[in-house]
Amino acid sequence: MTSTTGMPVPFDPACRHCERLAGFLDAVKLANPGYHCAPVPPFGDAAARLLVVGLAPGMHGANRTGRPFTGDYAGVLLYQTLHRHGFANQSQGDAVDDGLVLADCRISNAVKCLPPDNKPTGAEVRACNRFLSAELAAPGAPRVLLALGKVAHDAVLQALGLRVSAFRFGHGAAYTLPDGRLLIGSYHCSRYNTNTRRLTPEMFDAVVAHARTAVDALGAEAA
Repeated sequence: MTSTTGMPVPFDPACRHCERLAGFLDAVKLANPGYHCAPVPPFGDAAARLLVVGLAPGMHGANRTGRPFTGDYAGVLLYQTLHRHGFANQSQGDAVDDGLVLADCRISNAVKCLPPDNKPTGAEVRACNRFLSAELAAPGAPRVLLALGKVAHDAVLQALGLRVSAFRFGHGAAYTLPDGRLLIGSYHCSRYNTNTRRLTPEMFDAVVAHARTAVDALGAEAA
């Protein structure tokens, strides 16, 4: 989608481009009339230097509340850790009216709509990538990027027109990209990853601490 000026826009609340996702949202809305069941917009500080990129809204989390990582299991660790490192004013994000405010941080998703079984297709990731691309191309776009999972990591690279093979995903892997931005990879803070200890709170804290240091360094450079 483009704006009236012909420029790409970072979000379209009425997007129904992906037929499978649109149909799935319609079915979920019938079963759960009070749910958001629409594309979920980015959330946080419009002038943020840190952008956290997740996979897609969760069924009973962001798809219900309309705010990324809000009301689902993955958001517990995410918001606790962001708060610990000064990116959030509180450690919980349970509802859109809970008073949560992000500081110097914004959260987006590689895919803005809930996919069946939490698994978007490659075509759906590519179709939604134009919104992430526009977000990253906007004036004052974030300079530190924290990707939660390989799909999000690869979506960031695609949005920036970079080859995935040149910057392979790994937990804790960090790359200075050609435009000077820093891309940090992390395992997604999903229930499965945390329950199996593939991702521990200490591991996640370390990558957010890395992001905090990088953001602070940007402030020092500006000074």
